[in-house]
Amino acid sequence: MPEGIINFSDWEKLDLRVGKITEVEEIENADKLYKLTVDIGNEKRIVCAGIKEHYTKKELKGKKIILFANLAPRKMKGIESQGMILAAVNQDESKVILISPESDIEIGSKIR
Repeated sequence: MPEGIINFSDWEKLDLRVGKITEVEEIENADKLYKLTVDIGNEKRIVCAGIKEHYTKKELKGKKIILFANLAPRKMKGIESQGMILAAVNQDESKVILISPESDIEIGSKIR
Protein backbone atom coordinates (compact mmCIF):
# COMPACT_ATOMS: atom_id res chain seq x y z
CA MET A 1 0.00 0.00 0.00
CA PRO A 2 1.39 3.47 -0.87
CA GLU A 3 2.66 5.71 1.91
CA GLY A 4 0.60 8.62 3.21
CA ILE A 5 -2.85 7.50 2.10
CA ILE A 6 -5.29 10.43 2.07
CA ASN A 7 -9.06 10.45 2.13
CA PHE A 8 -11.05 11.52 -0.92
CA SER A 9 -12.19 14.59 1.03
CA ASP A 10 -8.51 15.63 1.35
CA TRP A 11 -8.03 15.18 -2.42
CA GLU A 12 -11.01 17.48 -3.04
CA LYS A 13 -9.23 20.26 -1.11
CA LEU A 14 -6.38 20.41 -3.63
CA ASP A 15 -6.63 23.24 -6.14
CA LEU A 16 -4.57 22.14 -9.13
CA ARG A 17 -4.65 24.53 -12.11
CA VAL A 18 -3.20 24.85 -15.56
CA GLY A 19 -0.85 27.81 -15.55
CA LYS A 20 1.48 29.47 -18.01
CA ILE A 21 4.97 30.63 -17.08
CA THR A 22 5.20 34.23 -18.24
CA GLU A 23 8.48 35.31 -16.61
CA VAL A 24 11.61 33.47 -15.46
CA GLU A 25 14.11 35.27 -13.24
CA GLU A 26 17.37 34.41 -11.53
CA ILE A 27 17.46 34.53 -7.73
CA GLU A 28 20.60 35.94 -6.16
CA ASN A 29 22.71 33.26 -4.41
CA ALA A 30 20.39 30.45 -5.56
CA ASP A 31 22.04 27.69 -7.57
CA LYS A 32 18.90 25.62 -8.05
CA LEU A 33 15.98 28.07 -7.88
CA TYR A 34 14.22 30.21 -10.44
CA LYS A 35 11.63 32.85 -9.59
CA LEU A 36 8.71 32.22 -11.93
CA THR A 37 5.64 34.31 -12.67
CA VAL A 38 2.77 31.97 -13.43
CA ASP A 39 -0.52 33.13 -14.97
CA ILE A 40 -3.45 31.00 -13.77
CA GLY A 41 -6.16 32.98 -15.54
CA ASN A 42 -7.68 35.12 -12.82
CA GLU A 43 -4.32 36.10 -11.29
CA LYS A 44 -0.55 35.82 -11.56
CA ARG A 45 1.49 34.00 -8.93
CA ILE A 46 5.15 34.15 -7.95
CA VAL A 47 6.54 30.63 -7.56
CA CYS A 48 10.07 29.57 -6.65
CA ALA A 49 11.03 26.32 -8.33
CA GLY A 50 14.17 24.22 -7.86
CA ILE A 51 14.48 23.31 -11.52
CA LYS A 52 17.45 25.40 -12.65
CA GLU A 53 19.63 22.31 -13.20
CA HIS A 54 16.99 20.82 -15.50
CA TYR A 55 15.52 23.72 -17.52
CA THR A 56 16.83 26.88 -19.13
CA LYS A 57 14.91 30.15 -18.87
CA LYS A 58 14.14 29.89 -22.58
CA GLU A 59 12.62 26.41 -22.17
CA LEU A 60 10.38 27.60 -19.33
CA LYS A 61 9.04 30.90 -20.67
CA GLY A 62 5.61 30.32 -22.23
CA LYS A 63 5.37 26.71 -20.99
CA LYS A 64 2.04 25.48 -19.65
CA ILE A 65 2.37 23.64 -16.35
CA ILE A 66 0.25 22.33 -13.47
CA LEU A 67 0.27 24.52 -10.36
CA PHE A 68 -0.70 23.42 -6.85
CA ALA A 69 -2.50 26.74 -6.30
CA ASN A 70 -3.76 26.48 -2.72
CA LEU A 71 -0.54 25.38 -1.08
CA ALA A 72 0.29 27.67 1.85
CA PRO A 73 2.84 30.36 0.85
CA ARG A 74 6.45 29.70 1.84
CA LYS A 75 9.49 32.00 1.91
CA MET A 76 12.42 30.84 -0.20
CA LYS A 77 15.56 32.99 -0.44
CA GLY A 78 13.47 35.91 0.85
CA ILE A 79 10.76 35.47 -1.82
CA GLU A 80 7.24 34.35 -0.98
CA SER A 81 6.46 31.36 -3.19
CA GLN A 82 2.71 31.16 -3.84
CA GLY A 83 2.27 27.58 -5.00
CA MET A 84 4.19 24.63 -6.35
CA ILE A 85 4.72 23.43 -9.90
CA LEU A 86 4.16 19.70 -10.29
CA ALA A 87 6.91 17.54 -11.77
CA ALA A 88 7.80 13.90 -12.20
CA VAL A 89 11.14 13.00 -10.59
CA ASN A 90 13.08 9.77 -10.94
CA GLN A 91 14.38 7.90 -7.89
CA ASP A 92 17.82 9.54 -7.70
CA GLU A 93 16.37 12.96 -8.68
CA SER A 94 18.68 13.22 -11.68
CA LYS A 95 15.73 13.72 -14.02
CA VAL A 96 12.92 16.24 -13.45
CA ILE A 97 10.08 16.60 -15.96
CA LEU A 98 7.44 19.29 -15.46
CA ILE A 99 3.87 18.04 -15.74
CA SER A 100 2.04 19.86 -18.53
CA PRO A 101 -1.27 19.44 -20.38
CA GLU A 102 -1.16 16.97 -23.25
CA SER A 103 -3.31 19.23 -25.45
CA ASP A 104 -3.97 22.95 -25.49
CA ILE A 105 -6.39 24.06 -22.78
CA GLU A 106 -7.15 27.45 -21.23
CA ILE A 107 -4.95 28.66 -18.40
CA GLY A 108 -6.78 28.48 -15.10
CA SER A 109 -8.46 25.17 -16.01
CA LYS A 110 -8.85 22.88 -12.99
CA ILE A 111 -7.28 19.45 -12.75
CA ARG A 112 -9.66 16.77 -11.50
